[in-house]
Amino acid sequence: MGFIRGGMLFKILVFLCFIRLSQGRNNSATLDLPPLRKASSFSKMQHEAYDYIIVGGGTAGCPLAATLSKKYKVLLLERGGSPYGNRNISYLENFHICLADVSPNSPSQGFISTDGVINARAKVLGGGTCINAGFYSRANQRFVQDAGWDEELVNQSYPWIEERIVYWPKIAPWQAALRDGLLEAGVSPYNGYTYDHIFGTKVGGTIFDEAGYRHTAADLLAAGNPNNLRVLLHASVNKIVFKTTKGHLKPSAIGVQFKDENGEQHQAFLSEKRGSEIIVSAGAIGSPQLLLISGIGPRTELKKHNISVVLRNEHVGKGMSDNPLSSVFIPTKNPPKQSLIETVGITDGGVFIEASSGFGQTDDSIHCHHGIMSAEIGQLSTIPPKQRSLEAVHKYVHNKNSLPKEVFHGGFILSKIDGPLSNGDLVLVDTDANSNPNVTFNYFKHPQDLRRCVYGIKTIERIVHTNTFSNFTPSGSGYPMEKLLNMSVAANINLIPKHTNDSTSLEQFCRDTVVTIWHYHGGCHVGKVVDQQYKVIGTSGLRVIDGSTLSRSPGTNPQATIMMMGRYMGVEILRERLGRAAGV
Repeated sequence: MGFIRGGMLFKILVFLCFIRLSQGRNNSATLDLPPLRKASSFSKMQHEAYDYIIVGGGTAGCPLAATLSKKYKVLLLERGGSPYGNRNISYLENFHICLADVSPNSPSQGFISTDGVINARAKVLGGGTCINAGFYSRANQRFVQDAGWDEELVNQSYPWIEERIVYWPKIAPWQAALRDGLLEAGVSPYNGYTYDHIFGTKVGGTIFDEAGYRHTAADLLAAGNPNNLRVLLHASVNKIVFKTTKGHLKPSAIGVQFKDENGEQHQAFLSEKRGSEIIVSAGAIGSPQLLLISGIGPRTELKKHNISVVLRNEHVGKGMSDNPLSSVFIPTKNPPKQSLIETVGITDGGVFIEASSGFGQTDDSIHCHHGIMSAEIGQLSTIPPKQRSLEAVHKYVHNKNSLPKEVFHGGFILSKIDGPLSNGDLVLVDTDANSNPNVTFNYFKHPQDLRRCVYGIKTIERIVHTNTFSNFTPSGSGYPMEKLLNMSVAANINLIPKHTNDSTSLEQFCRDTVVTIWHYHGGCHVGKVVDQQYKVIGTSGLRVIDGSTLSRSPGTNPQATIMMMGRYMGVEILRERLGRAAGV
């Protein structure tokens, strides 16, 4: 698997990604953002202690930092660079290209779970909102109640996000077809344009504006106090610094160590004011990883890497989940207009039905006609892992390039499993915070997840047999489902060996063709690693606020709720410290 680490496979795979696309003017000029400085500038800055140090300027970290900076000194440390001026991030047409970029300053970092599913994690200010499909939909009311959140504050925090970066899509033809097909297939009622999570079919929000320009969580920093907010880019935090005091059982977080873009080490410390905190918002991979590297986790795991135990907690890195995604490819008589997720069917069978279509790139992007389908990876995944090589990849790419572009006309209908109920774990490979840990998600380990997947494929079958979708096909009469499943197996982009019965056994099709929709979560669960206020149990001065604390993915797509969570907890912390004087 050495060639995978080298990045060649990711360069190929990105063109197969059917849920992400992007366009790039420099939007920072129109936003009143705080200065975005390189981490190396820290040594020249006036050294001061901070009320809050936030590790990770991502989906939760940016709204959290903006909110806390209204009243306190905040240092935000982001391991990636700026999203502004990067056309591959900003424009919908170039969505897939970020995943192809394996340079040191890439906004995404590819990894492969031990299950054999290719995945990615964000490495850019704004986090996953810079490289996702842009769909915006809130969690349902039960999720909010189970989280123990104050519903009034939740209903104030969502609009705080929405009025700044969320838009209604001008619905694309493929998305309109999915809407009509869902309704014809019985996924009703039609709930129109709404952010709310309601059973039936709806059109949700998007962080792409009408010009196809992406707005991200980084934009929310403009809502902060620039006099109180310091943002450092390319700042890779490699350790949380603790202090233990005689007579105090809990280790106290007092600062962090981080490397700048030149590899130089720095330290930043909290002020000695009561209530000052380190807040880890590094995401579902980065947050449990940083706790482990800093000495919080299972004793055997820490000892394996010669990490001094600060606090034993057997639950760090446990309960990692990723929502399985199945996809069915539908060839069309004409190339469909490019679209990302805009329409969703929220079924009563524990699956969400979404869609994507087409392929596009701006004139100044990478020129390639790989389209959405993947002949080379579908073939590569049938080769035993030990026989996979860079030469094999080149051979398949050469064969693929000889195919006419028209072969790749079509779109996907996607089925995402709610929850899920299956989970795995995260363990360290080394003590480098920039390395990928080993992550296992155990897709379909729980039989209910597999039953839901089969239900989703059967729902897609009903949709593709509607008059709406039959009209898209060359003959106007649709395709047999077995033929569509066979094409979808060939288009699949995981590294799981295929079976001959994939098109006749829906269970086998689910297992063999599972991919990610990048909604993984867990590793720092509430009640096990953090308490209800997201304070790390057994420590003081340390919280984790991001998707790693969740036991299931919120709603159809999590970004709305993760951004809301950052704003919500920022307000909660201000109120906790200041009461009415918080002013929020």
